[in-house]
Amino acid sequence: MNTINDTDFNFPGQRNVYKGKVREVYNIRDKYLVMIASDRLSAFDVIMPRQIPYKGQILNQIAQSMLEATKDIVPNWLIGCPDPNVAIGHLAQPFKVEMVIRGYLAGHAWREYREGKRLLCGVVMPDGMKENDKFPQPIITPSTKADDGLHDEDISREDIIAQKIVSEDDYLILEDYTRKLFQRGTELASQRDLILVDTKYEFGKTRDGSIVLIDEIHTPDSSRYFYADGYQERQDKGLAQKQLSKEFVRQWLISNGFQGLEGQVIPEMSDAKIQEISERYIELYENITGKPFKKASTNNMLQRIEQNVLTFLKSLD
Repeated sequence: MNTINDTDFNFPGQRNVYKGKVREVYNIRDKYLVMIASDRLSAFDVIMPRQIPYKGQILNQIAQSMLEATKDIVPNWLIGCPDPNVAIGHLAQPFKVEMVIRGYLAGHAWREYREGKRLLCGVVMPDGMKENDKFPQPIITPSTKADDGLHDEDISREDIIAQKIVSEDDYLILEDYTRKLFQRGTELASQRDLILVDTKYEFGKTRDGSIVLIDEIHTPDSSRYFYADGYQERQDKGLAQKQLSKEFVRQWLISNGFQGLEGQVIPEMSDAKIQEISERYIELYENITGKPFKKASTNNMLQRIEQNVLTFLKSLD
């Protein structure tokens, strides 16, 4: 199966290109951004050697749907998606923090909690909680965004402001937007019999000084979902939650001796494992959007993307 690993386009007016963990972002005339979702898979801030069929299309199309469903409460960067793997929007200067918000004790928060820690990013986590329990109120646990895009670190609200990573006035807006988006995401998930467990949002500032939501939202790369049906029963019995997220990839890597630590070797993913991961991503798409997934052609994908982007950019002139 053909997949997109990386791209190397040279669009008219292109100033530069930023290559992230799973996306490439092209700056067009310091005015627009062309974001191309690859099929790369990252976990523990490490890019896996093999790509996942349709993953880029899935992430891009979920994000498009969610940006459309939240634009009435938080402004965003998106103009349009001229290709299954492409989003094009307004240029914004990103804030160097990711706004992580957690409604449940899962993933990274749980791994910290079981080690005895009760303070995460300056936020107190209550005693007596079990893995996947719901927090009394969602907690915001930001992380820094390194320039290389590969190393995120926990940081408190106080340190963000003290280190002048974000001004206090701007940070208060980021927090407000984060809570509003998580509430809307929770409502949207509930309509599909899902629980939005935790997620992250990224924001930027446009040339006119407006703060806008950027990047993808509510995708399996940026979010964790549980199935609502049977959630409480599984909690009461101490059973693992049935979930739709990238956590199943992380757990498989952990069980095979890899957590992104120095000296560890990435386990080999068989064709069957790659297919399984692709099917799980498709499952999430269909569950969270309520629509059947339509696989775009995998023939000549780079040529298709280039032509669709060029046509769209011309329409913006």
